[in-house]
Amino acid sequence: MFAAEPKPLYNWLYFFITLAVLLNFSGLFTTILGLDGPLYACIAKTMVQRHDYINLFSQGKDWLDKPHFPFWITSLSFRIFGFETWAYKIPAILFVLMGAAYTYLFCKNLYNKEIALWSVLILLTAQHLIISNNDVRAEPYLTGLIIASVYHFYKTLDKNSIWQLVLACLFAACAVMTKGIFALIPIFGAFAGQFILTKNWKQLFHPRWLLAFILVILFLAPEIYCLYEQFDLHPEKLVFDQHKVSGIKFFFWDSQFGRFFNNGPIKGHGDPFFFFHTLLWAFIPWSILLYIAIFQFFRNPNQQKREWFCICGALLTFLVFSASKFQLPHYITIIFPFLAIITAQYLIGIKTAKSWRAIRITQTVVLVLLVLIILMLQYFYRAENITIFTLLPLVFTVALFIFISIKTAFGSKYNLLFQSVLVSVFINLFLNLNFYPSLLKYQSGSEAAFYVDKNSTLNNLPVAQLKQEEYSHSLEFYLNRPLILVDENSKENFPQKPFLLYVSADGAKRLTEKGWKIKLIKSFDDYLVTRLKGKFLNFRTRQETITQMQLVLLEKDFNTK
Repeated sequence: MFAAEPKPLYNWLYFFITLAVLLNFSGLFTTILGLDGPLYACIAKTMVQRHDYINLFSQGKDWLDKPHFPFWITSLSFRIFGFETWAYKIPAILFVLMGAAYTYLFCKNLYNKEIALWSVLILLTAQHLIISNNDVRAEPYLTGLIIASVYHFYKTLDKNSIWQLVLACLFAACAVMTKGIFALIPIFGAFAGQFILTKNWKQLFHPRWLLAFILVILFLAPEIYCLYEQFDLHPEKLVFDQHKVSGIKFFFWDSQFGRFFNNGPIKGHGDPFFFFHTLLWAFIPWSILLYIAIFQFFRNPNQQKREWFCICGALLTFLVFSASKFQLPHYITIIFPFLAIITAQYLIGIKTAKSWRAIRITQTVVLVLLVLIILMLQYFYRAENITIFTLLPLVFTVALFIFISIKTAFGSKYNLLFQSVLVSVFINLFLNLNFYPSLLKYQSGSEAAFYVDKNSTLNNLPVAQLKQEEYSHSLEFYLNRPLILVDENSKENFPQKPFLLYVSADGAKRLTEKGWKIKLIKSFDDYLVTRLKGKFLNFRTRQETITQMQLVLLEKDFNTK
């Protein structure tokens, strides 16, 4: 027979949740990873520098893509702490932790305290959530806002509290002001699915939902006003190579439905199975257990009598995203709180040895493979920045893993689950403390900015980049002075010489042939670090994939041909 369950090990759960929280802060000081992160950081930085929190600008031009909420939060952080890497990342991490707190509250209401604690632990150790706290985009904000809205809507079902409804609508509106109206899909799906499948028509057609719609629209007023002020009032502006572009229409339609139907200004190529195989690595080390939990949910009729909130909120979002023509891996993290609850309630609910045996074997294989993959990554990549300070946390994690493995008081179920947590901790400590810092040495824009900022002999020199080359937002954000765009075919906007020019090696050669008098200051290895490929990861073939960016000095007048 399966060993009797020990009493819930709350102290150990609290310990591991604390460890998982610290894990999510481990990439706080790692250079912002391009492409999107530095772009968003620059937009928020421009907000603060211009004292303009209505208009969004990138490269000095009107920018229409994402709504304002994350930029408002990030700009507030910049105003308080300065233009620092950690000031960009910390608001996102705090929103994720808020999401973890609301995951606990929601799950505790649905199930019990033990399952709620495990759902938090699973959430905070899911691979792509940790990645999203390092490579910060909109999703960390959404993860916290969506589950917060779901929880407060849930609390209105029993109490009919107007304040719970107001909070639910405020969080929902902030989610929409983070990504667009598709952010409402998991919220809508959770409640509509629950009421329809349980035939609770009274709750489905309750007047609160009409009031909620009105409140969400009211809370969206700041976003609507900003878009109207920047775009709808100025039809003469050129946006997406068109005039008369409505920011409000883009917000409510093109940014979401346009991408879904692939007929908007921003297009993609959809794969109906994209998120199915994305979850296999994005929810590691819990992904196989998640798929088993979902299968068992539909297979076991007794399970279906509990609740449909999580399964409906997650699956409706999953299906809509899978049908979309515009797909990126980080989109799926917004439903991780639901997935964590589904996984936790299944795992803690297992009672028999027969049910657990296959789980134990499967998860053990997954953990072994994960460790082998990370060891192979280090063997082939050869991260060069391993120090005693980065090695100690890894050694501590291994020692704790050994201790947990031999501590029989937990029972086999808890041993394996704690081991899964520690494998996630080990992997992501390695990535955040060793791999990413080493990788970002090949992000030449930020490296050039660090060099210029620290070199006292270059302190007073303007820095420029050619319009003809791909713009470096990482250079712009980390540079402690404005980045000037210049045209190699004219002298328009040229700063007074001498000045520094950030340019590709091929571009520098081309300028020399045109008669530019340039002096090489420093070369930087460059690789698009968000598009990793095997030849780059292999230290033996890495040089074949690397290009060169140069920092050159223009001291004298030159002729253009």
